[in-house]
Amino acid sequence: MSEKEFLENYDIHEFDVPLCTVDMAVFSLIENQLNVLLVYRDEHPCKERWALPGGFIDLNKDKSPEAAAHRKLKEKTGLGSAYLEQVETIGSPKRDARGWSLTVLYYALVDITRVTLPKVGKKTVWMPLSELKPRSLAFDHGKLIDVAMKRLRSKATYTALPIELMPAEFTLTELQHLFEMILARDLQAKAFRNRVMSANMVEETGGSKISGKRPAKLYRSTKVDRDTYFSRPLQS
Repeated sequence: MSEKEFLENYDIHEFDVPLCTVDMAVFSLIENQLNVLLVYRDEHPCKERWALPGGFIDLNKDKSPEAAAHRKLKEKTGLGSAYLEQVETIGSPKRDARGWSLTVLYYALVDITRVTLPKVGKKTVWMPLSELKPRSLAFDHGKLIDVAMKRLRSKATYTALPIELMPAEFTLTELQHLFEMILARDLQAKAFRNRVMSANMVEETGGSKISGKRPAKLYRSTKVDRDTYFSRPLQS
């Protein structure tokens, strides 16, 4: 039998296949707090519980798991593009009551000023991580958020990546506060600014805003690669 004949007669359903989805931890900075986007489930399983946005891979629409993630991100936030990174593939016979399932987990970092959440037939909420109750979430999504945050925290120690969460203009103090929230620890201001400036990840806008009792310079993100490494990892 030739390979062509073999493939023509092959039954893809001869073996059981797992449910396959993508899930996204979509993070955004809102009122100086790090938030994650949650979607209310109207159907079983886990009906009437909050979950991460995501869904099944569409064999007709999606050429890859990443394509599925971008499609779902646009459906949930209105964003045609955003920083999206694959974190991990997680599977188990127990994570979904419908059967053996695996999910490809991504995290997305979005500027809240660019997000337009769907208003018809969709129940979505931005939840501050400080108020999140992981065990109340659908499926294993509390665990997925934790896994995504660990990856983001790791990358924040040595890359410019978190700047994706900042608005068009910001002060260096505001940027430092964001890194401190992600890392869950304080940073030395002088050392942080030296890392940021040496990485060429920001540039002055020429504007300023009152911060405390005096004006502070405003900066914007440059086009530097978000995987640009700091000269040294950030320390406390």
